[in-house]
Amino acid sequence: MNHDIVWHQHKISRSERAGLKNQGPCLLWFTGLSGSGKSTIANALDIALFQRGYHTFLLDGDNVRHGLNKDLGFSYDDRVENIRRIGEVSKLFADAGLIVLSAFISPFTDDRRMVRKLFPAGEFIEVFMNTPLETCESRDPKGLYSKARSGQIKHFTGIDSPYEIPSHPEITLDTSQLSIEECVENLLQYLKERNLILDS
Repeated sequence: MNHDIVWHQHKISRSERAGLKNQGPCLLWFTGLSGSGKSTIANALDIALFQRGYHTFLLDGDNVRHGLNKDLGFSYDDRVENIRRIGEVSKLFADAGLIVLSAFISPFTDDRRMVRKLFPAGEFIEVFMNTPLETCESRDPKGLYSKARSGQIKHFTGIDSPYEIPSHPEITLDTSQLSIEECVENLLQYLKERNLILDS
């Protein structure tokens, strides 16, 4: 650690920034298999919050790998670093008073716990997309499962690389049973109950 670098205390607090927006800063961390509905539901919630006047920012796995994390591959170490960076970026957005939505497979418990520890209690909301593998594979929107099955892709989560199921997620959704609208309503209700958004 470089001892010449000192944390600068801002004059405006994160709660003051959030209060100006009439919302509570938080991170909704969508985790689940490829094709489970992470990006779809995160995008739908983002739209619903925006339409209600809330200030949000959505971070998506593929988009981030085009910029911030384009130097990372898919080795174990690179996957850990990918999530670490996303966690730090998410924290910065939350410090600005935003409601942050992050959609990443993030298959490892330790990585998700690492991000949770960056946030005050109640501000990290783990959304487990508990959609069955069979449903995810039948969707296969990017053709990744078929490539993994044929051996073209190695270490693919759910096929030859494990997904560690969250033990105590704040919210569990299964898009094989729930519609997009039902998922979004469940998420909005949770945010209202936790006073992160106003009832509207």
